[in-house]
Amino acid sequence: MSKMCIYWTGDDHSPRSAAAGFANEDEADMLVASCLAAAAQGDVSAYYDLGIAFSTGSHGIGSDLIEAHKWFNLAAVGGHGEAQLCRADIAEEMTAREIAEAQRRARQWIAAGTRRAA
Repeated sequence: MSKMCIYWTGDDHSPRSAAAGFANEDEADMLVASCLAAAAQGDVSAYYDLGIAFSTGSHGIGSDLIEAHKWFNLAAVGGHGEAQLCRADIAEEMTAREIAEAQRRARQWIAAGTRRAA
């Protein structure tokens, strides 16, 4: 797991509350920024951690199943087995349009990363 994002989930892989382990909101914001930076570098664990944050609405991020699906999808494509299960789980709560939008956003993220690398 990414050292920057390790505190997104507890030892049992359940999300911690936004207040757990953070001195203030700024610290939680910094963690989100760190995870986004790690994700921009292709860190599969950061993708998963962002999926957890968006699916649970933790760490100051509002719950957004489309974004959660996007991040779980990216992690799953990167080989993260648990992300595959999480993606399937939240997909049961989503409409076909929402899933299509999440997939579009994931493709967009991949395309943007390919352009950065070129």
